[in-house]
Order: sequence, then C-alpha cells, then structure tokens
Amino acid sequence: MERRSAPMEPIWGRDLGFGGRIGRVEFVQSGEGVIGMHFLNPPPIMKLVEIVRGADTSNDTFTKVKALAERFGKSVVCSQDFPGFIVNRILMPMINEAFFALYTGVAAKEDIDTGMKLGLNQKMGPLELADFIGLDVCLSIMKVLHSGLGDPKYSPCPLLVQYVDAGRLGRKRGIGVYSYGKEPEPVKSLARL
Repeated sequence: MERRSAPMEPIWGRDLGFGGRIGRVEFVQSGEGVIGMHFLNPPPIMKLVEIVRGADTSNDTFTKVKALAERFGKSVVCSQDFPGFIVNRILMPMINEAFFALYTGVAAKEDIDTGMKLGLNQKMGPLELADFIGLDVCLSIMKVLHSGLGDPKYSPCPLLVQYVDAGRLGRKRGIGVYSYGKEPEPVKSLARL
C-alpha cells in the first residue's frame, strides 16, 4: 500500500514593516497559516525577528516560521497581533518621550542621550537612535501606535512632527536632531509627487 502524506497547507506570511498588524487575509479561509515576521532594520545586522501570531495562527505554522527565522541566523521573540508588537511598542514611546523632554526644555539633546546611554547602559541615546532609524519612520510608527491603540499617550511629540515636516529626517538626510556635517538633500515638493 502506497503511503501519501497530506498536502502541505500554505503559510501566508507578511513582513510587517514597522508595526502594522497582520489583519485579515481576504483570500484565506482559515487563519491557521497566517503569520507575520517583523525584521528589524537593518536586517543583515540586526539579529532579532519578531514573529507575530494572528488570532488563529496554528502552533505548526509558528514552529515552521520560527525554524525558518533561525535558519536565517536570527533570534526569535513571539508577539500577538497588536500594533507595534514588542520592540516598537516599547522603543517608540521612549523615543517620543525623549522628544518631549527636549521640546519642553527638560534637558539639552546631548544630556538626554548621555543620561540614557550611561544610566541604562544603552549604546545610543534615544535621540541618536531616532536619527539612525529616521525621524519619518519614528513618526510613522507613533501614528500607527496612536491610531491602533487609541491612547493619547502615543500622540507624536509636536517637535518630532516639526522636524519631519522640515525635512530633518536624521542621518539619511544629514540632519535630524543632530547635524551630520553634510549638506542635506533638498526636500522634494509634495506637489511634484
């Protein structure tokens, strides 16, 4: 008697960018094979992947995706499908609060970053890290958290919004919270886009 294995169920994965939810996949009848992977930037350097389970994601799907991430040489943490997952849910409010501390005059940018580096043994202060990530990315994540969780504590700091509106996006533009000694590229007019 010939033994046949059951056909493999497809796994529907999404790279979840900076904290958007998996949501519902319209063409999938069962959510058992729906899962998300959030690769932190830059993916070749960052060792962490957040695997995001949907409400109906099966243990089998999770195990297969976890094994895949580990084959990529990544460490895995598991999050449920909530805005921001784990890392951005904690990191972005900290960065936002650093902007509020600067905005309200609690301390100078250098003191905020030095205090956090030395006081919490971090490699970068929150404002330096925001420049590295990109202020536009930080603002987008704060907007996802604010709209997705509906809590005013996730409202982006007006100073962060002002910097992004002015084209001060961080290292990639040569200026953000800090200046990086190169001339920033001109901001493209939205009218031309």
